[in-house]
Amino acid sequence: MRYSALSLLRHALTGNRSWTPAWRDPAPKPAYDTLIIGGGGHGLATAHYLAKRHGITDVAVVEKGYLGSGNVGRNTTIIRSNYLLPGNTPFYEHSMQLWEGLEQDLNYNAMVSQRGVLNLCHSDSQRDAYARRGNAMRLAGVDAELLDAAQVRAMVPGLNLDSVRFPVKGGLLQRRGGTVRHDAVAWGYARAADSRGVDLLQNTEVTGIRVQGGRVLGAETTRGFIGAKRVGLAVAGNTSRVAAMAGLRLPIESHVLQAFVSEAVKPMIDTVVTYGAGHLYVSQSDKGGLVFGGDIDGYNSYAQRGNLPVVQDVMECAVQLFPAMSRLRYLRQWGGIMDMSMDGSPIIDRTPIEGLFLNCGWCYGGFKATPASGWCFAHTIATGQPHALNAAFRLDRFATGAVIDEKGAGAQANLH
Repeated sequence: MRYSALSLLRHALTGNRSWTPAWRDPAPKPAYDTLIIGGGGHGLATAHYLAKRHGITDVAVVEKGYLGSGNVGRNTTIIRSNYLLPGNTPFYEHSMQLWEGLEQDLNYNAMVSQRGVLNLCHSDSQRDAYARRGNAMRLAGVDAELLDAAQVRAMVPGLNLDSVRFPVKGGLLQRRGGTVRHDAVAWGYARAADSRGVDLLQNTEVTGIRVQGGRVLGAETTRGFIGAKRVGLAVAGNTSRVAAMAGLRLPIESHVLQAFVSEAVKPMIDTVVTYGAGHLYVSQSDKGGLVFGGDIDGYNSYAQRGNLPVVQDVMECAVQLFPAMSRLRYLRQWGGIMDMSMDGSPIIDRTPIEGLFLNCGWCYGGFKATPASGWCFAHTIATGQPHALNAAFRLDRFATGAVIDEKGAGAQANLH
C-alpha cells in the first residue's frame, strides 16, 4: 500500500477499517542469501538498500526483540554532517543528503526537521578550531557558518552567554542539520524493506554463529538454525558479544549513553544547541519537551540504563547553559548501549571470516549515520568490497595506524 493524501481520504471514508499491517510477520525460512543480525536503523537500512540498489531480496533481518527496540529508539534524534577529517566528512554528508530525500524514498513521514545544529564556542582557541572545521566543511561542499556572540544571542535568546567561567564567544552553525523522528526511521525502513520481499524476523535471538573452514554458514537462533551465504552484524552495543560467537575479538568497548526529556513547554529552542564547555546537546521536540544528553557513563556495561553521576553532570551543564531549565520537571530517562571504537570512528568492513561482515563502532554518531551506514554496508555485503565512502572505516586500521581520530583524544574508547 502506498501512503498518500488520496489513500488517507479513502480509508477515512471507510472508517479506517481497511488499513493493512505495515509489514509482514513471516516464519523464518531454512536459509537465505543474506542474513542481517540486528533489527535497528542500520540493519533495516542495509536490508532496504540491498533490495533496492542491488536487487538482493532473499534477505532476512533477525532481531531479538521488536524492531527498533535498541539504539535507534534510544537517542536524541540529531542529524548533522559537520565533520572535519576526510574519512568522516564525505560519509556523513552523504548521509545528510539521504536524510533530505528519505521520506520520498521510503514513502513514509520520518519527520525530518532541518532546524540547524549550533556548536557553541567559549574561548578564542575554540573559535579558531571551529573556523578550521567550518573551512574544511566548506571545502568539502558542506554548509557551515561561523557566528559571533551577537548572532548567537539573536538566534537563541535563552542562552546564558555571559557566564563568568564559560562565556559564549560564538558558534559554528550547520543549517541543514536538525532532528528526525527516530521511531519513524525504523518503521519506514522496515516497511520499505518488507515491501521488496525482505523477511523481518522479530523476537528471534541469535545464540550462535556457525563457521566452518573459515566461512560463515549461518546463525543459530531461538527459532532454529538459519543458513546464509552472507551474514552482516549490525547490533550496536552488543557487537562484541555477537562477534565472539564467531571467534572474533574486536577493538571496541560497550558503554551506556543516557538521554533525558523534560515536560512540555512553549517553544523555547528552535534549533539544536551543543555546549562547547561541557558535553551537552539539546533540542525541543514537536510535543514541546526538551530532549538532551551528555557523556557516556565511564564504565563498561551492556545495560540500557545509567547511574546518577552522569545525570547530575548533564543537569548541571543544562542549567549552566539555559538557566530557565532549572524550573522544569524532567519526565524520563533512558539509556542506549554505545559500541565505542578506539578512535571514535565506525567500522564497516569484511572480517577475516569469509561471508561475515561487520558494522559497528558508532560511538555517539550512530543515528545520524543510519542512511549512509545502510547504503555502504549493503554495498560492502553485495560486492564484497567497501564503497568509496566507507573505505576508510577498515577493521585493520587499528593495526596499521590509519586511525580517524575526529575528536583528537587518542586511542582510548571512553574518551570518544
